[in-house]
Amino acid sequence: MYEEKDISKLLDSLAKSKFRSSFHLNGKMKAYTRDKGYEKIESDAYDFIKKRIADAEPKNDGKQTPMRANSHPVFIAQHATGLCCRGCALRIHGIEKGKELNDRQIDYCVKVIMTWIKREMEDDNA
Repeated sequence: MYEEKDISKLLDSLAKSKFRSSFHLNGKMKAYTRDKGYEKIESDAYDFIKKRIADAEPKNDGKQTPMRANSHPVFIAQHATGLCCRGCALRIHGIEKGKELNDRQIDYCVKVIMTWIKREMEDDNA
């Protein structure tokens, strides 16, 4: 069952996961984010969630979100936050598989992604 979680607590918890904590924005991604601005990155996040995750049965579910170092910052954030596929979204966020995401769920996904990206942008270690 889907229930919005406290995003700060969620991200703190995910930072303890060996896998989720292995994702970071590299210098190119940070430069891209600074160049494009948060508004554009957020717009891209909405677009990616709607096109790749929101369907009840997403195409190539589990393999639809790139993990490469040259990927878009949103893709890296999706992996770091468990919003990369419907399986991870179910395990971490309680977002049911087999049902199209509603607007509230999409907004929540983007808010989680953007909060993670903003945290990364504040970290000078990448």
